[in-house]
Amino acid sequence: MAESLLAALVLAPGLAFSGLGLAWLAGYTPHERLIARLTAAVYSFCVVAAAAGWAIGSNTAAVRTPVWYWFQAGSYHFEISLLADRLSWPLIELTAVLVGLTGVFSVRYLHRDRGYFRFFLLLHLFAFAALLTLAAGTFDLLAAGWELVGVSSVLLIAFFDERREPVRNAVRLFAYYRVSGLGLLLAIYLLHRLEHTTEAAKLFRGPWPDDAALMSASAATLVGLLLVMAAAGKAAQFPFSGWLPRAMEGPTPSSAIFYGAISVHLGAYLLLRAEPVLRASGVAAWTCTVVGLLTAALATLVHRASVDAKTSLAYAGMAQLGIIFAEIGLGFPRLALVHVMGHAVVRTLQFLRAPSMLHDYHRVHAAAGGELGRTGAHYHHLLPERFRLALYRAALERGYLDAWLSRYVTGPVLSFGEALESWETGERQGTAGEPSRLAGEPEG
Repeated sequence: MAESLLAALVLAPGLAFSGLGLAWLAGYTPHERLIARLTAAVYSFCVVAAAAGWAIGSNTAAVRTPVWYWFQAGSYHFEISLLADRLSWPLIELTAVLVGLTGVFSVRYLHRDRGYFRFFLLLHLFAFAALLTLAAGTFDLLAAGWELVGVSSVLLIAFFDERREPVRNAVRLFAYYRVSGLGLLLAIYLLHRLEHTTEAAKLFRGPWPDDAALMSASAATLVGLLLVMAAAGKAAQFPFSGWLPRAMEGPTPSSAIFYGAISVHLGAYLLLRAEPVLRASGVAAWTCTVVGLLTAALATLVHRASVDAKTSLAYAGMAQLGIIFAEIGLGFPRLALVHVMGHAVVRTLQFLRAPSMLHDYHRVHAAAGGELGRTGAHYHHLLPERFRLALYRAALERGYLDAWLSRYVTGPVLSFGEALESWETGERQGTAGEPSRLAGEPEG
């Protein structure tokens, strides 16, 4: 029963996306009321199914669906299976609840917006991708959900496509995802090469979080470092921190569910799922810890100098994620899981309430006669003036990471893409200019 509920709740948003997508391809755009009712029905079912599956499966360490094979050649095969255990059940339930709440909020927030249908289409795609990532029993299937989350993120950042800047930022984010995503793909390749499987049940022995990695220390180091790279890119950790403020170009509900609640926490989930690998490699574990602490320090600095609410919330979330990475690296997976869930709930509320929060702040500020107390005054006594100015300059430049990434990461990737586009355009133009030769007619 738990296996059926797990498969059904993962597929429900995917079926909603497929139905709306087919309707759009057929030239039919559903009314807002129908979309709202479909959204409420899908995520009400997901919440109930996740709670029931969690309760039914609580007597076992993990719930696994039967294993299917994507393809098989002799003894070599790619498995497709779903897994829900003490790590994934709470996050599956949290995802269903938060996506459902965000969907209900968006019904009124985007009322009569020209992109209303497109937003909910992408919301269902994101929910399916996130649930697939969390419930994946193999790292191959996890990578599929991981990529779909990235695609839906990019498309929602470019939601307001009548302006140039959201589209530019979406393309830059796509480049960040491609570079950091190489870590996950290479880690999966090494697992196939060295361990001959990516199924979590075969890679790790025992129930989470007391499981152990069945691999050598050198293999764990290679795989662990690549997974930290992939997780850092998804969670906007050092050195990939520059993209998160650019992601705030999308609608407020998508900012809440992507960069406050679910998407950025998938990086932490990946490390929690692979925590035995980090435990088997001191190098990978310490790398995760150092990356998290560096990000937390940098994000706290930039957060204090941010001049708009969404950027400030983005860097505050980044700082908390840095602490979560440090908790995982130091070997506190239970604490990290509780931290992820609490942070996701609080940050979703803050993003959704940001417009009204600003209104309340201005009203209180006016009622107090502009005399609200300032924070951070103790830094003026602890730090010399020149050092404070240097920190402030670095905070305004966001730690110079954005400029560094633009020059050495996204710049080369985008330049390569433009070169391919120019080459393809030239090929098409050259082909179009020679119709007689293509038709088999003689030259001249």
